[in-house]
Amino acid sequence: MSKIVYISNAAQVVTMKGHSEQPAKKERMSEVGMIEHGSVLIEDGVILAVGTDQDIRAEYSEKLENAEVIDATGKTVTPGLVDPHTHLVHAGTRENEYAMRLEGRSYMDIMNAGGGIHATTRATQKATSEELYEQSHRRLNKFLLHGVTTIEAKSGYGLTLEHELKQLRVAKELEGDHPIDIVSTFMGAHAVPMDEKENPEAFVDRVIDEMMPVVAEEKLAQFNDVFCERGVFTPDQSRRILEAGKKHGLIPKIHADEIEPYEGAELAAEVGAISADHLLKASDRGVEQMAEAGVVGVLLPGTAFFLMAEFADGRKMIDKGLPVALSTDQNPGSSPTISLPFIMNLGCLKMGMTPEEVLTATTINAAHAIGMEEKVGSLEVGKKGDVTIFDVPNYLTLSYQYGMNHVDTVVKEGKTLVRGGSLA
Repeated sequence: MSKIVYISNAAQVVTMKGHSEQPAKKERMSEVGMIEHGSVLIEDGVILAVGTDQDIRAEYSEKLENAEVIDATGKTVTPGLVDPHTHLVHAGTRENEYAMRLEGRSYMDIMNAGGGIHATTRATQKATSEELYEQSHRRLNKFLLHGVTTIEAKSGYGLTLEHELKQLRVAKELEGDHPIDIVSTFMGAHAVPMDEKENPEAFVDRVIDEMMPVVAEEKLAQFNDVFCERGVFTPDQSRRILEAGKKHGLIPKIHADEIEPYEGAELAAEVGAISADHLLKASDRGVEQMAEAGVVGVLLPGTAFFLMAEFADGRKMIDKGLPVALSTDQNPGSSPTISLPFIMNLGCLKMGMTPEEVLTATTINAAHAIGMEEKVGSLEVGKKGDVTIFDVPNYLTLSYQYGMNHVDTVVKEGKTLVRGGSLA
């Protein structure tokens, strides 16, 4: 017998219908496909119907006789949230650096002195696979509690073949064990190791010649990312790394223009990246080139908030035609948060985005940024039955009440994983 789940009579169902073929841009980012008194019917983990409660009850009365009913009266239903940029698998924390930054030290000063990414690399290299698995599994449960059902996970805290593979293998194991969908990104080019600062080209060669072939052979990642920033990897080095990844079937992503304008956005357009992320200092021309090339701009307002930096201009980017997604950038140094709802708050309050745009940016556009748009990101027939139910009467409340977690229920492929705000 089929497993039927009926999410019934929500005050609002936000479907994101109509954006699966292309990421939403400009005014289409405000088209959220909202249904009042709406319901979602899931059969064997796949969405069977979305519509008004009255219409679904009339058309599917026989299936409803044996359904698990989730009463969403007075609540708001959205697609399961998608977080398209995280550094999920790592060890250690960096609260000591937080104190240093409050005293005036910059992020790059700390990193160049051996802290930052290098500190997390040392902790991650020392950690066993089992320790990384347990820590990351706990983080995934917290993501679930905040409504996230699909995430991207980067390596990049290994910086050697052995430890990059360790991170990616843990992510792959978690993908098999944990209900959240995990899409992996190889980021061997996250930083130049401290003992190779004087010869970065040799490290670039090793990323390309030693690491990439094994990552591709073991099918440990779908994407290839690089931190294109002054003092990290130059645009030329980044181009070499991303083009080499394409030869191994790894789709380009790029950490671009976070600290200063550095032609990262332009490079993303040139190499055909699926996304360019950060973009706090991206040039207008770079944003325009990304829009022309169909690159998704993944904005990470939690990082700007935590580093006390200027925020990316989401309003200008959307108006220029760039499809925008939002993400936590969950990591131990510059954005130690797993709250995508808080990121939605920041999108409105600090980047000029509307409540409708931040919903689009954390669902279907985020799915496009990690190649998952055909499976998740919207409530449409045939997609995975991934649903987040918020205990609020309308979607405006999600961006109006800040710093609060309104998640009541999370359904992943028809299975209720969060109920009443707690793990089921």
